[in-house]
Amino acid sequence: MNHPSQETTKNWSLEQREAESRKIIKEAIEKHQGKIATAWSGGKDSTTVLHLIKQEFGKVIIPVVFIDTSVKFPEIYAFRDKLAKEWNLNLIIIKNENALKEIEIAKDKKECCYLLKTLPLRQIIEKNGWQALITAVRWDEQEARKNEVYISPRENPPHLRIHPILHFREIDIWSYIKKYNVPYCELYHKGYRSLGCIPCTQLGSAEGPERSGRDQSKEEIMQRLRDLGYF
Repeated sequence: MNHPSQETTKNWSLEQREAESRKIIKEAIEKHQGKIATAWSGGKDSTTVLHLIKQEFGKVIIPVVFIDTSVKFPEIYAFRDKLAKEWNLNLIIIKNENALKEIEIAKDKKECCYLLKTLPLRQIIEKNGWQALITAVRWDEQEARKNEVYISPRENPPHLRIHPILHFREIDIWSYIKKYNVPYCELYHKGYRSLGCIPCTQLGSAEGPERSGRDQSKEEIMQRLRDLGYF
């Protein structure tokens, strides 16, 4: 399948972005039937991906993986449970209980993200024999993601990362949410633009980068985290 370049998508309408995303999702799910899942954080981007799947198939027909670090905002947990019920999601919640007993949360950002997010994600992919995982990575949200491709082979375990909304900008996400009245977490009304774990997330600038409210020491090592299997 040929995918558009960043230059090609730069001036796309919302409808063009939406159509391309649905095409990528449809082909991935049909190709990897029974061996594919989607990651969901409860944030606006991954909720948009869930809705795109729902639009294409009538419901979210693949497993939905939520990584529970134990330190998400209460509003995220409440939104997760509410939407999972309303959309009848096949929700798989993963948590590294052993690591939570041993590490000091957020003291070492690389270790924390690896043990609480990346490791349990790798384990659930291997356990279920998934060939592909859909994620909500976008080109414009973070420097380490600006050169990502739509279908990206990964190791440990071997699988494909499918990135159907790479070409969505922050404004496109909100336009899509408004167009379809997609539910989203109430924290966005309080000024948050990007949602992570409580120790590493604060209110960011309305004018600055989207992830300005994220812990910047973690943002600086994002490429290293991604090399380990992070989103």
